[in-house]
Amino acid sequence: MFSLAIFPIWRGDRIFPAESRAGCLSMKNYDLEYFRGILTQSLDDLLKKGDEEACLLRETAVDSSDFMDQATMEADRSFRLRMRDRENKLILKINQALRRIEEGTFGICEVCGGEISIKRLKARPVATYCIDCKNRMEALERAVGD
Repeated sequence: MFSLAIFPIWRGDRIFPAESRAGCLSMKNYDLEYFRGILTQSLDDLLKKGDEEACLLRETAVDSSDFMDQATMEADRSFRLRMRDRENKLILKINQALRRIEEGTFGICEVCGGEISIKRLKARPVATYCIDCKNRMEALERAVGD
């Protein structure tokens, strides 16, 4: 993780010098507790689901002599592993968001240092970019991808 202090602030067409912004935006304590609760509950749910899925993956061994059954079971196993990988990435993002709450940087955009709206955080509590920066990043990805 990098420090926000080394990045300049970008507002419209002007760039302002970098400054330490940890804790400079005042998200209310009850907002932080709300997001901590949401993130903690999501983390608990994912960990519980992960334990159940791991047991299920261990139990489903391919013992059929029918090639179609084996292929179906293998496709199902592959799908479950891909989903588990996505869940593991989300677990990592949730842990990072919880750490940002503790550090006082939760709700601060990693690119511009501006505030991430409560509305965006309610939709995606692990968000690290404000909607404007995220839109610019996606537009750049689309332009480069074409």
